[in-house]
Amino acid sequence: MEPSASVGVFVDTLLVCSATAFIVLLSGTYQPGGKLTGVELVQAALSSHIGGWASSFVAIVVFLFAFSSVIGNYYYGETNIEFIKESKTWLTVYRLAVIGMVLFGSVAKIGIVWDMADLFMALMAITNLIAIALLGSTAINALNDYMQQKKQGLDPVFYRDSIQGLKNIECWGEKKQYSKASQAV
Repeated sequence: MEPSASVGVFVDTLLVCSATAFIVLLSGTYQPGGKLTGVELVQAALSSHIGGWASSFVAIVVFLFAFSSVIGNYYYGETNIEFIKESKTWLTVYRLAVIGMVLFGSVAKIGIVWDMADLFMALMAITNLIAIALLGSTAINALNDYMQQKKQGLDPVFYRDSIQGLKNIECWGEKKQYSKASQAV
């Protein structure tokens, strides 16, 4: 795994979350059972440290985070729909559903919005777990092929014909293609 792949998780989880917790704890604004929770608590805590403008800053940062999350997840969904079925109808239905969810989320009670978000995240997790279970043996075969090439002292390269049972692979060539091409060079 690339070290850079874990940098985002490290920065978000360890640095941002820890810094936010320390800001709240050191500000004295946290009162167990108090009215301030969530973003309002962070805004009040940061404002007590650096002034009133911090409240606006936190609001802008939260807006940008939410907006970029919606755009990113929308893109993931649209790309997957295009991959599964090239259909303008399904894309239009998806786009209307996204707009509907954004509108619903902006006017519904926060509890319902979070419950629906949890439900849809659970559905995505279940879908991914099913895919992992179905593709598990293929992944193990690919790992074994990789490890075998490493043991032979090779720089591992994946060829689609090195794992039996793979169908409709478009991205990788066959061993025969590459061995002929490398001999020609």
